[in-house]
Amino acid sequence: MYRKIQNTFGIEAQADRVLEYRTEAELRTFVSVLAGETVLHVGAGSNLLFTRDFKGVVLHSGIRLVMPVHEDAEHVWVKAGAGITWDDFVAYTIARGWSGAENLSLIPGEVGASAVQNIGAYGVEAKDLIEWVDCISLTDGSSRRFVVGECQYGYRTSIFKTDLKGQYAVTYVTYRLSKQFVPRLEYGNLSSLLAEKPGLTAADVRRTIIDIRREKLPDPKVLGNAGSFFMNPVVSRQKFEDLWALYPQMPHYDVEHGVKIPAGWLIEQCGWKGRSLGPAGVYEKQALILVNHGGATGADILRLCHSIQHDVAERFDILIQPEVNVL
Repeated sequence: MYRKIQNTFGIEAQADRVLEYRTEAELRTFVSVLAGETVLHVGAGSNLLFTRDFKGVVLHSGIRLVMPVHEDAEHVWVKAGAGITWDDFVAYTIARGWSGAENLSLIPGEVGASAVQNIGAYGVEAKDLIEWVDCISLTDGSSRRFVVGECQYGYRTSIFKTDLKGQYAVTYVTYRLSKQFVPRLEYGNLSSLLAEKPGLTAADVRRTIIDIRREKLPDPKVLGNAGSFFMNPVVSRQKFEDLWALYPQMPHYDVEHGVKIPAGWLIEQCGWKGRSLGPAGVYEKQALILVNHGGATGADILRLCHSIQHDVAERFDILIQPEVNVL
């Protein structure tokens, strides 16, 4: 019997079976029983684009335990189940006076995906908080703990998306959070909104970021989307200088290996903001987001993606890559 696969794009996609486990022991049982079958492990489906039904079994984590496991004078280590909604976890930490995750407020998805995708926003990435990631092998059910240095974190990537893609299910992620709040306001307009606020707290930063995100990002329950569809490209210094000479108004950020240019700006310059191809479109308030206006298939979204990539490459000689996983 086919079962619908949850995804925030609202794409109609089904699998042979969809199974949710609530403990590591139950996951090991599934791995043993499903030996030889095609298995896909998913989170909330907030970073997936299905272009066809999945011929196999979909697994989803229902592990939602969260607890502090260690602390010292300055930090607390918090272990969180992979099936917890990410923003619920952020709210949990802020309510207890632990800071560090506030800049990542309202990012869609679950805790497990934070460690796979290395989610990031407003100058903070998951890798800045993660201490270790507990996993179960989808091949033999064995346990393995990856300390943060083993995870090969980079911009929206990790070893779980590259060398070990599809080989492990994240069961728990342990984060190190701060007992003393140190604001990170250097990214975007946070500084102008909050720098002068007396007695600034992590909760203040969280509320402001939630307001910003709600203003410019569509609710997937209303308009199907997967958040930011494209990654911001990083170009060489020479490439940036060449473009800067032509587009002196181009926003940019210096990073370790070059200069990051907002993909949304590139897309908007190509005239795609607010445009559609059939039922798939570019969100009118944020060009980085592709949306399902109703009835779009994965193929419709992918066709729009390819059209945008073509136009950006033709104008800027930059190939923007999807942040979303296409299946």
